[in-house]
Amino acid sequence: MRRVVFIVFILAALAFTNKDTAVNNTSIVVSSKSTLVVKGTTNVNTFKCVFDSKRLKNPVSVTYFSNGEKLKFRETALVLDNGCFDCGGKGINRDFQKILKSESYPQIKLILKETSSLEDKNNVQTLVDVEIAGIKREYKIPVTVKKNGSTLINGGLKVCLSDYNLEQPKKMFGLITVDNEIFIDFNLVVE
Repeated sequence: MRRVVFIVFILAALAFTNKDTAVNNTSIVVSSKSTLVVKGTTNVNTFKCVFDSKRLKNPVSVTYFSNGEKLKFRETALVLDNGCFDCGGKGINRDFQKILKSESYPQIKLILKETSSLEDKNNVQTLVDVEIAGIKREYKIPVTVKKNGSTLINGGLKVCLSDYNLEQPKKMFGLITVDNEIFIDFNLVVE
């Protein structure tokens, strides 16, 4: 009986193995020249919170394999400490930390899952999980990739606070309210 189970296990493993697919491991460094900005609006103004890219945790481990025209990634994430965002003042920084529930969830994670072929560098489709306040949502993001000594990756996405069970803060007895949609723009310099 053990032999039968062992043979079935081996055959099952071989059935799901593609000899053309090799898992590659590497690491990258996201340069301090990179920018990542969270932008939003209120009913009276706009705001932006800039991530201090000098405080990124480098190097970033990258595990990937080819799957037809796509690259698939495993455990490849850019981890952003919430305390590294500067919104322009102590009060708004504190409000931003409160919105993100930073006491319980001190990090935002951008988890790379998949990219389309890198042949058309002006239109690379990426599949990314964004984890905020312990909730993970999947997004398809178009990005551009340029080589100029380093690799430049540019893109952006729109997220809704309500998708992460985050409350839109209100100030001055509800007279000022942050809109539900926020925008994340990134220009990553990767070495």
